[in-house]
Amino acid sequence: MHNLGFALDGAWRVLLAGLILGAGLPALFALGIRSLAWGAGEASVDASGVTPGTRRPWATALGYLLFAIVVGGVLLGLTFIVATGFGNKLSFEHVYPTIVPK
Repeated sequence: MHNLGFALDGAWRVLLAGLILGAGLPALFALGIRSLAWGAGEASVDASGVTPGTRRPWATALGYLLFAIVVGGVLLGLTFIVATGFGNKLSFEHVYPTIVPK
């Protein structure tokens, strides 16, 4: 019966990692695209020509912040893969991740 508990414990961790990395990072990327588009403003076209919309600089900054979070997640994942390939592990004992020997 203990083996079933161990299997379920590992299964929810894999599910959580899959939701965060498999759906979370693409969702943040999509929100970054949407906030960049909203920050640029909506242009209007009429007979006199095209007039640019009102710009929202805070939405543009939010979009770039979301992109930075996505890039950080991807780099952290690559660091984890490379560290384990060289026989090391990624430690979060401090605020920032550190590669330490196993």
